Amino acid sequence: MSDQRRGLVIAAHGRHYLAELPGGEIMECVPRGKKSEVACGDTVEVAATGSGQGVIESISPRSSLLYRSDAYKQKIIAANVTQLVVVVATEPSFNDELLTRCLLAGQEQNLDILIVLNKCDLPNVAAARAQLAPYGAAGYRVLELAARQDAAPLLPYLHGHTSVLVGQSGMGKSTLINALIPEAKAATREISTVLDSGKHTTTHAQLYHLDAHSHLIDCPGVQLFGLHHLDFAALEKGFPEFRPYLGHCRFANCSHSHEPDCAVRKAAEAGKIDARRLKLFQQIALPGQ
Repeated sequence: MSDQRRGLVIAAHGRHYLAELPGGEIMECVPRGKKSEVACGDTVEVAATGSGQGVIESISPRSSLLYRSDAYKQKIIAANVTQLVVVVATEPSFNDELLTRCLLAGQEQNLDILIVLNKCDLPNVAAARAQLAPYGAAGYRVLELAARQDAAPLLPYLHGHTSVLVGQSGMGKSTLINALIPEAKAATREISTVLDSGKHTTTHAQLYHLDAHSHLIDCPGVQLFGLHHLDFAALEKGFPEFRPYLGHCRFANCSHSHEPDCAVRKAAEAGKIDARRLKLFQQIALPGQ
């Protein structure tokens, strides 16, 4: 045990990881055993096996774990984060259901949440604003910017947080990262070389230090975000605008889809809940109905 050192996982690619040791040394690591539950952002105990190489012996208890799941497996995204930043854009158009699923996963872990609308310098920004209006009305913070011109408006939101950046491919996450962290391209190349993943540079999660108290984890673009680990109660509570009406339906097990005297549907009919948000809930919580 005496040769073990504590490190912060700053890059994750398959079963290969980079751990940053307290003195700044970077160690290439693999988990012990065939199964790996290590995530970018984890604090781990590493035993050296050679020059700059080690094996991960244990993972310290986590304050949060963002992941997606289906009926068969789960995909860990990042650990010990305090804020989820979901990036959408005016072009290409973003997927409402995917955005909502990301938000639900973040809320389940009690993360602060920020939606970033990128590419606001493009002509069709009004349509994207309208698409996001129900989210702002529900209480989500929405920040508009154009990363190619100026990403600085995002910095105050990142201060003091370990944020994880997620979004569909094509939303401009890489542009945003490179604008915030000019050395990111070089760091990505170095990590890809070390992890022998040059042709998969976008498939690994990577942590960047903004300052001593602020960190940013960039993740691959996602096209699917399964929420098999969330039950019906967690999903309905994950829609903030539903909360005043939960428990006021005629039936305790109301699905908010067809039952008479459903308080949530009545609120939607009265314009207090956006009808599109209610439909999204039904698509996610009641698949196949």
